[in-house]
Amino acid sequence: MAKAGETADWQSPELAKYATGDALGVVNRSLYTDHLNGVVSKGAPANTPQVSKVDPADNPTMIMISDCSDSSNWLKYKDGQLLNDTPGGRRSITAEVKKQQDGTWRVTRFAVEGVGSC
Repeated sequence: MAKAGETADWQSPELAKYATGDALGVVNRSLYTDHLNGVVSKGAPANTPQVSKVDPADNPTMIMISDCSDSSNWLKYKDGQLLNDTPGGRRSITAEVKKQQDGTWRVTRFAVEGVGSC
């Protein structure tokens, strides 16, 4: 999403390599809204994801990932200017990742909490 956000490319084929279902829909709508509003993102979040759950344990088809992502250097711009003066920060992210029929793993759902949530 960070890469596609550089141009607000809601149609980037790269997005479907990493997300599907509800997760892909949320990402596409967010990027489409940015596109309509002339907003792009610069920089990238700093992520340190960790597996928090594996199901089933012996042959997983679903994992949960938790992160305390830092969006301080991933900000939105319009017409080359910082969109607002609200800095990013550390926020809790939880993602469900499922094994697909073709053997790949994709994010199917995720939740991003507000700044200061971790």
